[in-house]
Amino acid sequence: MTNWVTQYIAAQKAVLDSIPADQVSELIDLLAKALKDDKQVFCFGNGGSAANCSHFATDLGKGSSDKVGRRFRVLSLNDNVSWMTALGNDYSYDDVFVRQLENYGRPGDIALSLSVSGNSPNCVKALQWAKDNGLHTIALVGAKKGRMAEIAEHAIVVNDTHYGRAEDAQMGICHMLCYAFMENPEIAR
Repeated sequence: MTNWVTQYIAAQKAVLDSIPADQVSELIDLLAKALKDDKQVFCFGNGGSAANCSHFATDLGKGSSDKVGRRFRVLSLNDNVSWMTALGNDYSYDDVFVRQLENYGRPGDIALSLSVSGNSPNCVKALQWAKDNGLHTIALVGAKKGRMAEIAEHAIVVNDTHYGRAEDAQMGICHMLCYAFMENPEIAR
């Protein structure tokens, strides 16, 4: 097992090395502008990506907001289970994010979606609606890129298709987006 663990760590380092720093920096600038303009930030994904979205919303909404002294308006569309199940039951699981965006999303807001495959139908549908309705669109995807990378205004691709490693790298990006403000609060001014 030690050999397997060593190989896994080496592969994790490689996927972390594939994160494009300049593209992450652009997203930090976009979030700073959203904060200044009082725009909403929506994030959504499935499975581990859903958990990463919830974590991101917590860190940006609490930690980053506390440090900069202004409140990010951030919402994980994964976190209202009764609404998601009503939408999935009455319409389709493909509609669980887009129907929420129809209620909340406004031009200039940000829609951030996470998916290792980049082809999750509910994420694709929500990103397309966001793009068509003037929201800034961001996709964090794995090496296969998928449809989400084609739709998104900003697509960050991590170079792995392994779900665990790609999701860890995506959470690393989410942490950078939040800790940029926690450790450099002046960027929000």
